[in-house]
Amino acid sequence: MMTSREKMLRRASRNRTRLLKNATGRPRLSVFRSSKHIYAQVIDDAAGTTLASASSLDADAKKACPKGSDVKAAEAVGKLVAERAKKAGVTDVVFDRGGYLYHGRVKALADAAREGGLNF
Repeated sequence: MMTSREKMLRRASRNRTRLLKNATGRPRLSVFRSSKHIYAQVIDDAAGTTLASASSLDADAKKACPKGSDVKAAEAVGKLVAERAKKAGVTDVVFDRGGYLYHGRVKALADAAREGGLNF
């Protein structure tokens, strides 16, 4: 029987495989959610490099919300990663939610990134 971690990794790989087939050269906005913080990266899979990143541990995000595990922190991280991606010259991405449901903090981060100027 699979553990819950193995199930999540299986969902994430299934989601990522579909994304990469439909990405058509666009970078990937990847989300990692822990119990205390949330992290986001814009990754160019062709080159294997990270173009922009943000987390609830960044000083800019901590000013907006000192607690890193709530929806407000996710919104701050979404705006911050969108700003940094635009500075790096990226506007079109594909959203990689990993193995997480598109709900709560993950949805808040995605909505804030869209408001910040990212298209997906």
